[in-house]
Amino acid sequence: MKLLFEIKGYAAHVRDMDRQKFSHELNRETFLHAMGYQVISFAYDDVERRPELCINLLRMVFSRYYPERAPVSRGLLAEKELIRLAVQLARPIRPVDVKWHFEVDYRTALMMLKKCCYKGWLRPVLNGNGERILQYELIRGVIQYLG
Repeated sequence: MKLLFEIKGYAAHVRDMDRQKFSHELNRETFLHAMGYQVISFAYDDVERRPELCINLLRMVFSRYYPERAPVSRGLLAEKELIRLAVQLARPIRPVDVKWHFEVDYRTALMMLKKCCYKGWLRPVLNGNGERILQYELIRGVIQYLG
């Protein structure tokens, strides 16, 4: 987790800003985002006059990084890892990929892929004749759901 906290005063960041300074500020924030940082900005006035607001906002940000309170089944963790594997491969995933990654037998790998299809995370891809399922592809948007 890479978080940056900024406290911005009105004078330095808004009142004296022209078009070029505004562009530099946006480019700086975009660069930090590209480097993997999440920038959390607070107004100096809020830090000084309404610290409880800042504390509550920080708690909201940090809550995204707390572990889930409900117990997570090993099956769900394995399914999420399977989706991460599919993303990493950047191609349709095959049962043999799952077999090697999880060190399970072929039938177990196939069962895991079918469960992910049932949940709407993967879609089977048929061979050229349309007779056999050879691989599975990610459904668009599933990565955001699992985030």
